[in-house]
Amino acid sequence: MQELQGEKVDIIPWSNDTANFIVNALAPAEVSKVLMDEEKNKTEVVVPDDQLSLAIGRRGQNVKLASQLTGWEIDIMTETEESERRQKETRERTELFKLALDVDDVIAHLLVAEGYGTVEDVSETAVEDLATVEGFDEDIATELQRRAREFIEKRDAELASRLEALGVSEEVRTAEGLTLAMLVALGDKGVKSLDDLADLASDELREIVGESAMDNDTANAIIMKAREHWFADEAAPVAEAAKA
Repeated sequence: MQELQGEKVDIIPWSNDTANFIVNALAPAEVSKVLMDEEKNKTEVVVPDDQLSLAIGRRGQNVKLASQLTGWEIDIMTETEESERRQKETRERTELFKLALDVDDVIAHLLVAEGYGTVEDVSETAVEDLATVEGFDEDIATELQRRAREFIEKRDAELASRLEALGVSEEVRTAEGLTLAMLVALGDKGVKSLDDLADLASDELREIVGESAMDNDTANAIIMKAREHWFADEAAPVAEAAKA
């Protein structure tokens, strides 16, 4: 510190375990839970309510430093916020299964408790695996899967019809990373051409399709892909001039 003219130095114990390293990087804040999404290289850190400001630091300095040290995007939330989110997700998923599969609260709750989050999860799971849910047998699992597939088929047909009526261009429809539901949401907001999509900022795209449905990196990738034809159009005159 003396050699650095009094600059403060944080010493972080190294750990090969990423979750432990993140916890170490956030010290001295206490951490209750670390939820990691390895595909997105993103982690949610849950802290006691009275530790939130300590974990984040002044102007977000602590969490930014921890993110730089570990190479992971870190979101901080309190135990209360995490509990409320889980309760909300449970209610939403339960209602989804009740509506989509035409089942009662008990079956819907069992599916949620076993980690099923979408109708697609039910549709794509092997019948023998679905039958292992407590209280289910092969007949129930087969019927649930049939209902799930019928729901998806009907829903997708309705979405495709709406998409056609909205006049969303073929270039946007075939953009990688956008589902039918996302495309309809974009069309409803007037995003119908490739230029419309390219004009969006990543946070605007996520707001339209749902922030929980798409992370920032994916949004950026979709937008940059949509902008490729701009760069191609700009490069064409230069290439022609070079030939001349």
